[in-house]
Amino acid sequence: MFENLAEKLEGIFKKLKGRGVLNEESVNAALKEIRMALLEADVNFKVVKDFIEDVRERAIGKEVLESITPGQQVVKIVHDRLVELMGHASANIKFGSRIPAAIMLVGLQGCGKTTTAAKLAKLLTKEKRVYLVSADVYRPAAMEQLAVLGRQVNAGVFDAGTLRDPVRICTEALEQAKREGYEVVIIDTAGRLHIDDLLMDELRKIKDKVAPAEILYVADAMTGQDAVNVGSKFNELIGIDGVIMTKMDGDARGGAALSLKAVVGKPLKFVGVGEKIDALEVFHPERMASRILGMGDILSLVEKAQATIDEKTAREMQQSFRKSDFSLDDFRNQLQQIKKMGSLKDMMGMIPGMSKIKALKDVEPDDGELIKITAMIDSMTKKERANYLIIDGRRRKRIALGSGTTVQDVNRLLKNYIEIRKMMKKVNQKGGIKSLMRNFPF
Repeated sequence: MFENLAEKLEGIFKKLKGRGVLNEESVNAALKEIRMALLEADVNFKVVKDFIEDVRERAIGKEVLESITPGQQVVKIVHDRLVELMGHASANIKFGSRIPAAIMLVGLQGCGKTTTAAKLAKLLTKEKRVYLVSADVYRPAAMEQLAVLGRQVNAGVFDAGTLRDPVRICTEALEQAKREGYEVVIIDTAGRLHIDDLLMDELRKIKDKVAPAEILYVADAMTGQDAVNVGSKFNELIGIDGVIMTKMDGDARGGAALSLKAVVGKPLKFVGVGEKIDALEVFHPERMASRILGMGDILSLVEKAQATIDEKTAREMQQSFRKSDFSLDDFRNQLQQIKKMGSLKDMMGMIPGMSKIKALKDVEPDDGELIKITAMIDSMTKKERANYLIIDGRRRKRIALGSGTTVQDVNRLLKNYIEIRKMMKKVNQKGGIKSLMRNFPF
């Protein structure tokens, strides 16, 4: 989402870092470019104005550290200000003392509330028993959709039967959840194409009856500043406790995510990063600021790896690395673990320094390539996977035919595999990691 903004900021900071000394004129010139970059990213103009003035005051004022260059100091100031803009630290859901705790999702029609309700349930079921209830009696098949999604995430789902009163559905669902020992009830409310009196009246009645622990506004990142304006209206009329932003993996400019906390005054708590049911993440302002400034997000990458990589497979692969016995089977298993972690493009964005490697600037990671490689390895015999040296021209043709690829694809796979084996041997040698890191251009 923040690719264009990140690229522009990287160019601006590169100019600053090239200067030995920064004067007021050079700082003002850089801030003018930063201002344009933020406005082009669809950040609220009032937020941009305050942001620039604050950075200017800090950069030209007394906040100077002798241990780093002036250019690096400006990057640090912008980073710190971005973190403040997005809410300092991640904001957790407050469940309160009442059991079950009700979490009410509100938002306009089409913002992704129903899917988000299931994604949030998936996230919370790691620690709590979750119950889902649909209060949307207007949209065709809304209740059925939530029921299907609920089964996928192993959450309980309230069956409204013939009930058509949203308020009564919510109150009876809470009672049912209490009887069955659920700890959290997620209420998927109805939406409209725009905010109107009927919608707000219904939401107020549900709020009064169920006394939710939290009301979360679900915003569509693709709608830009409209999402911020609608959020302000929801907060004004019924009060919200936080925001879940959907479609953060899309090609929106990202201005809404940067403006929400400052304009609405409520924290961004979760972000939807894909269509899969587990594609909802806790929002971390500091990590997002680091990614925007091209510093990567290694913590999120590690967490994603811990959540998806099978420990037994990881231990077996580690033993293979130590023995310098990295087979094509190990290579395939490694690729399958990577595939579970999500988009290659997103993962590359989390690795510090990746944006600075010129060779990777124009590379568009192709997730389909992982499927092709897996197919080629699966087309090999057990002996071929254990010893790549026996794969001659005849065998390569057979592998290509069996995997629906070309001989050139098989040649490229084996070449890359051999390079990885060489790298593994270097790592296992004494001082190998230091030697390997010296070749990195960052």
